[in-house]
Amino acid sequence: MPPGTLITIEGLDGAGKTTLAEALAREAAASGAGGRDVVLLREPGGVQLSERIRELVQSPALTVGARAEALLYAAARAQLVQERVLPLLDRGALVLLDRFVDSSLAYQGAGRELGVEQIRAINRFATAGLQPDRTLLLCISPHAGRARQRRRGLNPDRLELEGDEFFARIDATYRELARAEPRRIAPLDAEQPPEQVLRDALAAIADLL
Repeated sequence: MPPGTLITIEGLDGAGKTTLAEALAREAAASGAGGRDVVLLREPGGVQLSERIRELVQSPALTVGARAEALLYAAARAQLVQERVLPLLDRGALVLLDRFVDSSLAYQGAGRELGVEQIRAINRFATAGLQPDRTLLLCISPHAGRARQRRRGLNPDRLELEGDEFFARIDATYRELARAEPRRIAPLDAEQPPEQVLRDALAAIADLL
């Protein structure tokens, strides 16, 4: 394993992943992070090719089949890992990543009903088997997550337009993943105020900082 540290942030749309990721990056940098660089990245995206793919998979104007969607996310992830994540980890950096493989397991494996293990196999190849040191799972009910999205007033992307059953499957799978890997995945109550979520997140990764 590379000498750096990879922390991923997961959860339903509207759970507050980006807010938490940005706050964690600020806190880690302010604390010195043991003298390491602190780098915040997002998925899909983070490098030019992956940002182009992000535009494709999120566009409501495009028809994207479920298998094509899963492969596009895996391709974006493969490029990000090769071009940014692994080089950063090899230099000993602390990498905070807004979404990673667990998102595909939940969204494409369960939400699209392609099968969690099938999606896991695709992404094991895409990431060369890279595993996060810790995953922060922001737990919020699908109803509450969607209500937050509506309050933002932003145009929903292609996945956000899906129905309640889609998000219920995703939520259930995220929770199953957390039960299966309790040492890696730390569930956090995302329905609390952001300041408390940040405190809980910092406690959950204190051993890595």
